Amino acid sequence: MSEGKIKKVSLVCSKGSLEGIYPALIMANGARMEGIEASIFFTFFGLYAILKNYNDKIKIATVGNPAMRVPDAKGMALPTWMGALPGMSAFATKMMMKEMEALDIPPIPEFIEMIHDAGGKIYACKATVDMFHLNLEDFCPQMEKVLTVGEFYELSAGAEIIFT
Repeated sequence: MSEGKIKKVSLVCSKGSLEGIYPALIMANGARMEGIEASIFFTFFGLYAILKNYNDKIKIATVGNPAMRVPDAKGMALPTWMGALPGMSAFATKMMMKEMEALDIPPIPEFIEMIHDAGGKIYACKATVDMFHLNLEDFCPQMEKVLTVGEFYELSAGAEIIFT
């Protein structure tokens, strides 16, 4: 563990759900606002956050989510079987987006642009890009580069690596 002030963070985003992507975006944005160098390495389904035809369609994963709660119910848990009901993911996503909008938390494409414009680096995992048969044209313009894991580690030298 490093001593003193954090100077650099590298976040790894591997989950493609709303609650899987936003922690990386919030942490990277917060780092940049504090003057901390920040990069996000999107891999596996987290990669959908930087795919221009998908990043505005990300949903909450409701199936098997034991932490699913109704925001206005002060912590009332929903039974996990309810996540499988048709339309539940869309409903939960709409509710969460409403809450985030009230807090002025931007949608994913806008958040990616904000982080990039603030000097944050956005990277895609080469193994996932190859596995999903993707091309550079599939990505949002803020995606800096497709990296191997080794290149990610090299660029992350001296950083705190955080998995979200």
